[in-house]
Amino acid sequence: MSKSFGGVRALDGVDLTVPAGQVHALLGHNGAGKSTLIKCLGGAFPPDAGTIEVGGISHARLSPRESIAAGVAIIFQSLSVVDSLTVAENIFLGQEWTRYGTVHRRAQEEVAAGLLERVAASCSPRDRVAELPMGQRQLVEIAKALSRSASVLVLDEPTAALSGAETGALAERVEDLRTQGLAIVYVTHLLAEVERLADAVTVLRDGRVAHHSTVSGYTRSELVDVIAGRPEPVASGPAVDKTADNLGTTGGAVAGTATGTPAPRAPRLTADGFRGPGFGPVEIGVGEGEIVGLYGLIGSGRTRILETLFGGRRASGGTVRVGEQVVTPARPADALAAGIALVPADRRRQGLFPVLSAQDNALLPTIRPLARCGLRALGAERRVFDAMSQAVGLRPARPRLPAAAFSGGNQQKLVLGRWINEARSVDVLLLDEPTQGVDVGARQEIYQIVSALAEQRGTAVLFASSDPEEVVALAHRCLIVSAGRIVGELKGGELTETALLSAVHDADDTASTTSEGAA
Repeated sequence: MSKSFGGVRALDGVDLTVPAGQVHALLGHNGAGKSTLIKCLGGAFPPDAGTIEVGGISHARLSPRESIAAGVAIIFQSLSVVDSLTVAENIFLGQEWTRYGTVHRRAQEEVAAGLLERVAASCSPRDRVAELPMGQRQLVEIAKALSRSASVLVLDEPTAALSGAETGALAERVEDLRTQGLAIVYVTHLLAEVERLADAVTVLRDGRVAHHSTVSGYTRSELVDVIAGRPEPVASGPAVDKTADNLGTTGGAVAGTATGTPAPRAPRLTADGFRGPGFGPVEIGVGEGEIVGLYGLIGSGRTRILETLFGGRRASGGTVRVGEQVVTPARPADALAAGIALVPADRRRQGLFPVLSAQDNALLPTIRPLARCGLRALGAERRVFDAMSQAVGLRPARPRLPAAAFSGGNQQKLVLGRWINEARSVDVLLLDEPTQGVDVGARQEIYQIVSALAEQRGTAVLFASSDPEEVVALAHRCLIVSAGRIVGELKGGELTETALLSAVHDADDTASTTSEGAA
């Protein structure tokens, strides 16, 4: 299977074979090609080359309808169940049984009851999905797939939003479905799940198969090494051009030599005993000009920490300081007034206004400060936009082009540029998955922009990432997040991909053991 997007090759000759009755783990960093592969299987993306064979029948490409008809069912992280409908209505959505022009509800509920029993769900066909816990919703999705005679089941990070008890119950269902003869592709970051469930494992890296084997005979540390996939650097930290002039007037930072961990500087962001929904208490300190990573698996609480610091969620305890000033960010406006800005992970929904121009998107917070007598200063705005575009390497640097027309990497540059232009600087920059959905070239440019911002302006940068390669490339040091707590710290020469993967999986095992003991 091969697939490219523009000049970026997302899949490069990937081979994957899953026989009936096998659980096949699909592993790899964010951006390794896992999502692209399963979207090709589900018909969302047409492959450029290769074939998909299901049950002995070969296909050059599949539409979503053809994928379902062929027996492929994909359960994504974002479930497709409709909360306002009942369980039975969800299972038969789009394939309702009708009689004389009306839906035969009783027959649907009888069949749904059998499907729910097959996946050992505890809910009733008449239950409203909105009232079900996440684990039961996931089983409804699987029952829906079985109603369509699926022979291949793809589970994309199925336990990311589940509790420990729900995760254990889902694992039992996966084992049952294996004995029923389904071919199961299990996408995960959790090596404990691989060890429990998988018969075979394939690791993707940069769109290629980096490793394939049966799980037996491989230790966890060996799997970590395979996922990391390359010799570890001897030192960590962002790479910037030490000869660059002031950010915003040079045309952007250029990669140079690694800076390593900076000398201790005055604290710029301090959070003591900080608590919020789903996390805490945590202690966080970021110095002037320092870049600190928050690394953890999906659901670890890293995003909630950033959103609460920015006032998007209400803190329940603790103290936050910017410099020596105590701040209480009850809403984003409070955080911005204190000098804290956030670049969210979902830039399309939370960071951009797609129909507005690039200039309006980038200068939203600065339109009022630049205005004169209550009127927009269009000349000043254009000058600031041009300088910002040059600083971040925006391509094309067209102020009137709608934000939706830019690539993912350039959209991210627009959101970044909002906080680093000459008319609007911040003391603390929070980044959530700063290069998610960004091509390799733009990713390096964003790293350089962030590194230059910290070095030249002294901005404290706190970023969350689930990509260990990104953490090693960007952070001076990293805090390990698990179950809403900070459970470790890596810095200097010890900050490597292998060390990050080992630390987070060890922490996840400890949290799971504690949860089981409490239960």
